[in-house]
Amino acid sequence: MSSENAHTPGRPASSSARGGRLALWLVLFIIVVAGVVALGIIPRINSRAALRTETIQLATPTVSVVQPRRGQAAQEVVLPATIQPWTDAPIYARTNGYLRRWHADIGSQVRAGQLLAEIDTPEVDQQLRQARADLATAQANDKLAAITASRYRDLLQTESVSKQDADNAEGDHEAKRAIVQSAEANVRRLEELTSFQKIYAPFDGVITARNVDVGALIDAGSAGGPARELFHLAATRRLRVYVNVPQPYSQAMKQGLTAELRLSEYPGRSFAGVLINTASSIDTATRTLLSQFEVANPSGELLSGAFAELHLNLASQNATFFLPVNTLLFRSEGLRVVAVGPDSKAILVPIKMGRDYGNEVEVIDGLKGDEQVITDPPDSIVTGEAVRVAAPRKTQGNS
Repeated sequence: MSSENAHTPGRPASSSARGGRLALWLVLFIIVVAGVVALGIIPRINSRAALRTETIQLATPTVSVVQPRRGQAAQEVVLPATIQPWTDAPIYARTNGYLRRWHADIGSQVRAGQLLAEIDTPEVDQQLRQARADLATAQANDKLAAITASRYRDLLQTESVSKQDADNAEGDHEAKRAIVQSAEANVRRLEELTSFQKIYAPFDGVITARNVDVGALIDAGSAGGPARELFHLAATRRLRVYVNVPQPYSQAMKQGLTAELRLSEYPGRSFAGVLINTASSIDTATRTLLSQFEVANPSGELLSGAFAELHLNLASQNATFFLPVNTLLFRSEGLRVVAVGPDSKAILVPIKMGRDYGNEVEVIDGLKGDEQVITDPPDSIVTGEAVRVAAPRKTQGNS
């Protein structure tokens, strides 16, 4: 009894041990299976996540951006200009004849009142002699008519002549006096014509053309025929510079505005000019404002008729920016650039373009200056499209 009782409790203990080992092995098996499964599934999950991320990245375009460059407060405007003399006049003859001699050739600096040429006028001289003779005849007739009228007045007091005869004598005297006045006017006219035998310079300047020589037939400028100018005179101590200013800058053209005149024959040099007046009207053909500048030329270095560039420094009324031309997007609704928003989404921004410098353009409206503008934007891009931004860079170029 005692031995059986002692042996019976050992059996359950042995079964429990075997059950514990089986459970342990089962747990180990499950762990191993789970590990194997985990080793097979986790890489697949990671691969799928990586593939998803890569797909999203490939679907999101990578773009380069630039920041707008702010324009200067005063912008330089360069315009083509034409230099003209302060005073420019062709010199014509006022009488007919032949050129006796000339005293000034092209390039001669002359003073006002200086003798330029002399003309022989034989026909005018003869006309003057005839006119003086006619005047003498008219004066003699007038004198006789005056004596006759005086005598008739005396005879009328004694009633020796009729009132009609006295009135006729008085009327004849008045007519003869009018003939004298007409003859005197004709003599003065011819004397003035003979004074035109000598051609004088009307103002200080330089002779830019001489079109006649000794012995040439001279026709008066008012004769109605094909008159030819004898000389061309230009005053060049001061010059007028005319320039057509585009309409957008017309409001800045105020009297007293300074400018610099530059010519290719004087590299590195500039000549000061001052705006003296404008046409006060926009040319409908060119949409420009004709402006006149004054430039001092005391040494005569600048030649009239020359082409020059006029440099104007005009204060910008609005903030302007500069962008490369490859940032522009031409759409049917107008000119656009594509900016990147804070959420990395594309934003189409309408802009207004100013001047085109070739590699870059001036933007006068639409930008604030802190935008990141996409270069070479795709034509299909729309507002709200996600983009990935590369490192930004500053634009470079001329202002």
